[in-house]
Amino acid sequence: MEEMHDLSYFRNHFDRVAERLATRSNPPSLEQFRDLDQRRRAAITQTEQLKAAVNKASAEIGPLLREGKDATAQREQVRVMKAEIASLDEQVKSVDTQFQELLTGIPNTPHESVPVGKDADDNVEVRRVGEPRTYDFAPKPHWDLGLELGILDLERAAKITGARFALYWDMGAKLERALINFMLDVHTREHGYTEVLPPFLVNSQSLFGTGQLPKFKEDLFKCEGQDFWLIPTAEVPVTNIYRDETLEGDALPIRLCAYTPCFRSEAGSYGRDVRGIIRVHQFQKVELVKFTRPEDSYAELEKLTADAEDILRRLCLPFRTVVLSTGDMGFSSAKTYDIEVWLPGQNGYKEISSCSNFEAFQARRAGIRFKSGKKSEFAHTLNGSGLAVGRTWVAIVENYQQKDGTVLVPEALRPYLNEEVIRPRKL
Repeated sequence: MEEMHDLSYFRNHFDRVAERLATRSNPPSLEQFRDLDQRRRAAITQTEQLKAAVNKASAEIGPLLREGKDATAQREQVRVMKAEIASLDEQVKSVDTQFQELLTGIPNTPHESVPVGKDADDNVEVRRVGEPRTYDFAPKPHWDLGLELGILDLERAAKITGARFALYWDMGAKLERALINFMLDVHTREHGYTEVLPPFLVNSQSLFGTGQLPKFKEDLFKCEGQDFWLIPTAEVPVTNIYRDETLEGDALPIRLCAYTPCFRSEAGSYGRDVRGIIRVHQFQKVELVKFTRPEDSYAELEKLTADAEDILRRLCLPFRTVVLSTGDMGFSSAKTYDIEVWLPGQNGYKEISSCSNFEAFQARRAGIRFKSGKKSEFAHTLNGSGLAVGRTWVAIVENYQQKDGTVLVPEALRPYLNEEVIRPRKL
């Protein structure tokens, strides 16, 4: 399906687009669009009728002049009609501007392959990898393990900053750093991504390009008195690397990966995941971003999802992958897979990566095109966590916990930590 910000497509396939958008949670009201479209069509019809009348009146002027007759009335009629045409043209331009402004608040159209549903309960599992380990003791959650091991200090973090921040000690900090390096190495050496290190502050235009502004302002942290925002994810600066640029078609797909800290206000998440570090205001993430040709984007989404899953496979962590229903999708996405890792301390699966195809939704907002022969068209953009580092840290600590209170280091990480076991230390 074509994207929302193609104005002509939106108008010409209004009913089809409206039907698909109605499957989203909190579907947008499209009555304003119907009204604007009717006004626009009426103005265009009137313009065409006036142009025909101008042509007719103009055709009468020549013969009158050749016969030596007065053509003042016909000339005045033409002048009045041309002024009316100019006014109607301005009306059409004004309606188009209003259309575009309204479209900035309308989410992307779900792809036809996305299951229709009301919320997360209607997401569809596509695969499950690894069996959750059985324990001969009651597995603990990471907030207890982190405290007992002396590697996670939430109390002092709250003193330094406030609630929902974390302070890592010793092997806790080293495990976080090891995971970042491990993920970047796998993605750059084996999955074909180029590493970039972008700014962690972005301007408003960048956030508009990827769809966070204007609709999700309350989820962000802004620097007072400046047009700088703390990034909610590396998706924002990395996607905007090519904002207002035209790429060479032969260069696609472009695959980039980046480590950044991420900052989120978590507005609207009151009461959710209040314990531990599952939902915090600052966390580390390794992000995967792709720029592709439209015809390749869904194959690239499958590859991107597999690349993120590969990190969990190498760490021997049980996970499942679900495709989000229309009622659970993000604003800018056309299709999203969530990868959920098993957390024994919480006896359930928890999201550790969202892998999305935005089709041309972001590229249209950010002006990212590519050359296709003599023409240029909008690229498709994709991204996904490869992975959320803090949640991977949680998964390792909880899945590899031992009866004696220690935590085994996964084999894939041992070269990065030079340790096989995380043992208790005093805070």
